[in-house]
Order: sequence, then C-alpha cells, then structure tokens
Amino acid sequence: MPWTDKPGGSGNNGGEGPWGRPEGQNGSGGEGGRRPGGDRQPPDLEELLRSGRERFRRGPRGGGRGGSGGGDFKMPSPRIFGLGAAAIVILWLVSGFYQVSPGAQGVVTTFGNYTGMTSSGLNWHMPWPVQTVDIVEVVEDRTVSVGAGQQRTLMLTSDLNIVDVQMDVNYRVAPDGALAEGELPNAAKFIFNIEEPRQLVQAAAESALRQVVGENEFSFVISEDRSGVTRRTQEILQQILDEYDSGIEIIRMNFGKADPPGEVLPAQTDVVDARSEAERVVNEATRYRNNIVPRARGEARQIELDAEGYGQRVVREARGAASRFNDIYAEYIQAPEVTRRRMYLETMERVLGNMNKVVMDSDGSGAVPYLNLNEIAREGQARRASPPSSNSNNQQGGQ
Repeated sequence: MPWTDKPGGSGNNGGEGPWGRPEGQNGSGGEGGRRPGGDRQPPDLEELLRSGRERFRRGPRGGGRGGSGGGDFKMPSPRIFGLGAAAIVILWLVSGFYQVSPGAQGVVTTFGNYTGMTSSGLNWHMPWPVQTVDIVEVVEDRTVSVGAGQQRTLMLTSDLNIVDVQMDVNYRVAPDGALAEGELPNAAKFIFNIEEPRQLVQAAAESALRQVVGENEFSFVISEDRSGVTRRTQEILQQILDEYDSGIEIIRMNFGKADPPGEVLPAQTDVVDARSEAERVVNEATRYRNNIVPRARGEARQIELDAEGYGQRVVREARGAASRFNDIYAEYIQAPEVTRRRMYLETMERVLGNMNKVVMDSDGSGAVPYLNLNEIAREGQARRASPPSSNSNNQQGGQ
C-alpha cells in the first residue's frame, strides 16, 4: 500500500488515515469519531479532497511537519516490465486469428487499402491497426421488397392510370469470374463501393419498376404481360447495379400484386370489364374471319381449277375435231363419193339414234303401212338382256 499507519503525532490518536488526517477525528477537530449512537460518522468530502491534494504535493515518501509521513512506494522490476510487455504482444498477435464460415469470404485491408481475400476456415492477419478483415457472405440470398407491408407504392402508367404494385427482389454477391488487372473481387466491391447494400437495391428496384410501369399501359401491367414487366425490370435493375460497380447479382424478381388503389377500384373494375368484353368480341370476330376467309379462298381456288380444266378440255376437244377433220378431208380427197355417203350416214345415225322413229310406206301398198322401229329396238334389247335359260325355255314352249 502507498501508505501505512505510523505512531506519533500531536493528536490523541497515534496514526493518520490515507488522506493525512488523524484517525478517529472529524473535520472540526473535536471528538466525534463516532455518533452518539455508536456509529461512525461519514467523512467530510471537502476535507478528504484537501488532504488528498496535500498528500500528492508531498509525494510518495514525503512526511508532514508533525513527523507523520506516507508509506514507501516500490517501483516494479525490469523483469516484470518485460513479462508484461511480452504478454501484451502475445495477446495482440493472438487477436489476429479469425474464422471465416463456409460460403463466406474475408476481405483483408492493410491501413485501409485492399490487400487480398481469404477463404473459409481459420485465418490470421496482422491485428489492428495494421490490418482489418470484413467477412462477406457470398452465397447467401438476400431479399428486399418494394411496396411491402404498410408502405404503398403508387405508380403512374403510360395511359395515366394509377397502380399499386409490390415486388420482391432476391440478390446476392455475384460470383467472381476472370478478373482484369487491378480489378477488385465482387466481395470487395460489395464492401468498398456501396455503403448500404439493402437500401441501394431497394431504391434501384423501385426506380427500375417505375420506369417499366411508366412505359406500359395499365392493362399491360396488371394482366396482359406481367412476366414481361418482371423481366424488363430485372434487366434495368442489373444495369443500375453494374453502373455502381456494386458486385451484386440479381437472382430473381417476383412480381406480386398490381392493383388500382382502393379509391378508384370500382371505376377501374368497370374499365377492366369493358376491355374484357371488347377482347371477347374481337376474339369472336377473329374466329369468324379465320373460318370464312379460308373457306372463301378454297372456293376461289376451286373455281380457278375448274376454269383451267374447262379451258384445257375445250382446247383439246378443238384440237381433236381439227385432227379428225384433217383425216376425213384426206380420205375425201381420195374417194369423194364414198366419203360423202359415209359422212351422211354417220350424221343421220348420230342425229336419229336417240329419237322415236316410225317408218311409213309412201304409197301404202304394203300389208303394214308403217314399221315401228322403236318397238323392234326395245324387243331386241330385252332379248339381249334376258338370260340364256329363259331363251331356251321360251323356244321349247314355242315348239
């Protein structure tokens, strides 16, 4: 202890307290070490401060005028100083060990400058303030939402309609590919180039979504091509993050609700119903057109083919008639009378072949004044058409 109780002095008590004050006396010099009830009185704060200042002015070994002095102060030995310094250095070096979990990377900086990356496992670096390490989860999927919870995200479409949209964004630290000379890994970009990654992704996603919604009509956003809105928003968001050189990769985006605000919901419902009815009418007209137009085209093609066939038939018949005429004329040159007679008979056969004919005797001298050729012809046809057995039976009956 820097002080010890020593006998002596001018007081009734023989020792002094740690603040150079005789034990058993109060600050007023009277007897009062104890209260009337037998308890010790609390020390006077001002007296303690005054005594302490006098004690420090005298020094560790100084004594007062009354012969009372402080205790002896012993300086530690050099060996103790060496052991303490060695222990401090060992603790400082041991503090450089750190653990990197699987799926994470350590970004090492030396005096604030990037110096390297460490993989998962137990690693060591020069302790602070020489080197520091930031652990970055590179395989963890992070999620932010636009318009989630109580927050409403109202956006204006190209046809001046208001829509309340909600979208979830999943992102992560992009895997490292082939790095150019002097280029930082993506985990280092994630640490150094951006300050609040979550807020950055959320703000950029909302900006990209507003741009896509503003480029399209209300019906396109809420029903017609929601996947197209999601794909286009992801492309724009990734471009924004690449411009910031953030080292972030967008994994997927889930387009949630896209509804008109509740204040205008009835009017928007009527608009949607009217558009649905218009689409139904258009679809019916399209179906009717798809039915009528191919049929008309088929009929037109049939008429064209019939006309082509008729033309080819007429031309061929004309060519055949001309060829027959040339053949008959060649025969007529060789035998004019015979050819003329033959042409007459063939013509009469063609003209009178299908007509009802009755041959009359001109002078009526015969027993039968006419010959019914039609009846004779029908009997001949019936006879040729009847089976042979019938003919033989008829002959036997006649006999």
